[in-house]
Amino acid sequence: MIKIAFDPIYAHPLPENHRFPMLKYQLIPEQLMYEGTYTEENFFAPTICKEEIVLYTHDQAYLNKLLHQQLSASEQRKIGFPQSPELTKRELIITQGTIDACLYAMECGVALNVAGGTHHAFADRGEGFCLLNDMAIAANYLLRKQLSKKILIIDLDVHQGNGTAKLMENEDSVFTFSMHGAHNYPFHKEISDLDIGLKDGTTGQEYLAILEETLPKLINQVKPDFAFYLSGVDILDTDKFGKLKVSLNDCKQRDQIVFDQLKQHQIPVTVALGGGYSPDVKTIVEAHCNTFRIAADLYS
Repeated sequence: MIKIAFDPIYAHPLPENHRFPMLKYQLIPEQLMYEGTYTEENFFAPTICKEEIVLYTHDQAYLNKLLHQQLSASEQRKIGFPQSPELTKRELIITQGTIDACLYAMECGVALNVAGGTHHAFADRGEGFCLLNDMAIAANYLLRKQLSKKILIIDLDVHQGNGTAKLMENEDSVFTFSMHGAHNYPFHKEISDLDIGLKDGTTGQEYLAILEETLPKLINQVKPDFAFYLSGVDILDTDKFGKLKVSLNDCKQRDQIVFDQLKQHQIPVTVALGGGYSPDVKTIVEAHCNTFRIAADLYS
């Protein structure tokens, strides 16, 4: 059975001025259960990630700032959220959800997190609405526990996974692949193992052609035994910040390509959602739900 990490705290930890972008975390499970794609049995509520596991990836001094509400005003501005105990708790739950999803994925091929993909977090700081880097922490967990020998991180958010790239730059057991807007945030890019920067206005046809050419070769080259997939839907042409011309159907085809390749090679995958900033939350929810629907079709 496909398992999906979700906890109601995802939807309600933030001030009102940040509530709209967080609505999707509540609406996605509701839609998936309403339409019958998944049932309550598929969903599980993660606990809080242990400090010792976070420290596989993040600095003690930075974690202490998060735990004790000691971020400076400048650090909070770079993150984009005002600090609060609830926000730190949410990040720790998200992180544990991604770790738990890895263990479930090893059983059934895929597991998903209704959150996560916080790829702008570095060892010593957060940026871009990201406090802790859930995929980097989970990858380090798998390596420490000897549950994986070679990991592929497929980051298809429109923004480069700069934090992930930096965190994994000296880790030969993790290959980072980021396909993103070349002229989008972050404006200083880190160096992933493979970066593909897309020009503004890249069409869905162009996007899919690049992915279809790149991903099979990459899997054959890296030979991963585990994968993470960051399925951001800020690539959509309706996105306020995306700058690409990718339709809702194109985005769905992107997910199909990724899942088809990973399943064909019998590589278990953990999925986290990443960004999505279309003005109509219904568009965001539909695009994310497509990811869950394709997973259900292929792995159930």
